[in-house]
Amino acid sequence: MNNKSTTRSRFTINWQIFVTAFLGTLVLVFANGCQTANTHEMQAIAAVKADQSPMVLKEGDSVKISFPGAPSLDTTATVRRDGKITLPNGGEMDVVGNTPTQLEKKLADYYKDKLISKEVIVSIQSSSFPVFVTGAVMKPGKIFSDHPLTVLEAVMEAGGFEYSKANLKKVKVVREKPAGNFTLDFKGFLGGRTVESFYLQPYDIIYVPEKFTWF
Repeated sequence: MNNKSTTRSRFTINWQIFVTAFLGTLVLVFANGCQTANTHEMQAIAAVKADQSPMVLKEGDSVKISFPGAPSLDTTATVRRDGKITLPNGGEMDVVGNTPTQLEKKLADYYKDKLISKEVIVSIQSSSFPVFVTGAVMKPGKIFSDHPLTVLEAVMEAGGFEYSKANLKKVKVVREKPAGNFTLDFKGFLGGRTVESFYLQPYDIIYVPEKFTWF
């Protein structure tokens, strides 16, 4: 084999190796990126679902507190925005994030010197919290819910997407506590694809951006 043929063969082999390595790198980067994004989104959804247990007290909830051994202390209180309730003796107690059972134990300890019986009964009378929907929806504004609410349900309460304008692939949820931003894709919803339930927290803001257009 002459020198030209040898050089051409080496060039062809080297080029094939380079192309194979380059494509392999792209596949790895793309796969890792998709895996990271999917993992992050799944973790975020799982965390939100966990936080939305209907048995956990949150702002706006109304609770009935009964003391079978001391009826004079019986009261009904509303959880304020600062996460506290006002107690019958004028005191205050942080209750957001507590289950009724946990609050019963806290109250029994708080009133231990006034109770003959340590029994305390806490029940949720009503539960309501606000979220805000803005952007390319038919009726933007504040929505109140007395039950766990998903992003899609909140948008439907706001009249639904304004389909001629809405960018369904980048629906955003802005969260105050704990601070965070989430981007959700509802484009497949129009094609009949099941959309993952993303549960809202009090004072979440849902923003439906408009599609980008050239002027």
